[in-house]
Amino acid sequence: MQGNNVHLPKKMMKYLFFSCSFCLMLLLSACISTAPVAIPQDFDWEGHRGCRGLLPENSVPAFLKALDYPEVNVLELDLAVSKDGQLIVSHEPWFNAAICQKPNGDSVTTQQAEHLLLYQMTVAEIQQYDCGSRGNVRFPEQQKMKTHKPTLKEVVTAVRTQRPDKAGIRWNIEIKSEPAWDGVRHPPIVAYAQMVLDEVRALGIAQQCILQSFDERPLRYLHEKDASLTLALLVENTRSFEQNIQSLGFQPAIYSPYYQLVTKRLVRRCKAGGIKLVPWTVNNVADMRALIRLGVNGIITDYPNRIGEVAPPAQ
Repeated sequence: MQGNNVHLPKKMMKYLFFSCSFCLMLLLSACISTAPVAIPQDFDWEGHRGCRGLLPENSVPAFLKALDYPEVNVLELDLAVSKDGQLIVSHEPWFNAAICQKPNGDSVTTQQAEHLLLYQMTVAEIQQYDCGSRGNVRFPEQQKMKTHKPTLKEVVTAVRTQRPDKAGIRWNIEIKSEPAWDGVRHPPIVAYAQMVLDEVRALGIAQQCILQSFDERPLRYLHEKDASLTLALLVENTRSFEQNIQSLGFQPAIYSPYYQLVTKRLVRRCKAGGIKLVPWTVNNVADMRALIRLGVNGIITDYPNRIGEVAPPAQ
């Protein structure tokens, strides 16, 4: 560093620009934040990891609870793979030290967490761990309860049998993968993507689900295998919309960025391309209203219980 000049990396400067732009948008809309907002009939309200703000994430109780809120029409979840080749509903391909404890009741330590790989354990072994009794300090409203990481089949079956009134529910399924994880934390990417495709077909939800990922590789493979699939590109980088679509190599049905990256220009670009814009993860009611006014097509939230506050009932 020379003198008093501070040089920020270009990536950081770009991120700060987008964050500041979004914050400015919220400030400008503050005066109308409590005014009714028109929500399109085909708007997607997605329960993130079920309803992480209320019940343990990615658990059967959380998905069933999310369906108690009539606006929720999509259940969002994450996938990992077990040693015996089953799709496990889990945000990480290991046991998160912040929320999980071992079969003997001891907490999983940070040092142990990433060595407790689901890909090296059978379903029976995985489901001995409790990922709900400790709660989650980031979500103080979350109810503590003993629960395990379910299989995808277990979740879909539970919704079908316990909530037959929600037969039209759709699924937003994230393939959690990274190149460095191939063969170590999950199967090689082609085998992994094919496993997901085979399972959603076997469960009869292939046409009711969105398959999403930050990793472009499984999306490319799935697009080539079946063009009828609804695919979503998850985005947390500060590259332009055009750069991300060019990198992906095809136009996905859905573009799903971190919510503070949403701008009027991005909304226009998505609309021009016929791409739905569904940001994640939006937990503040004022933010939800601001995004809807901008023209997004859906919102992913940890708190489906707050959706009712977004559009106050008519007087």
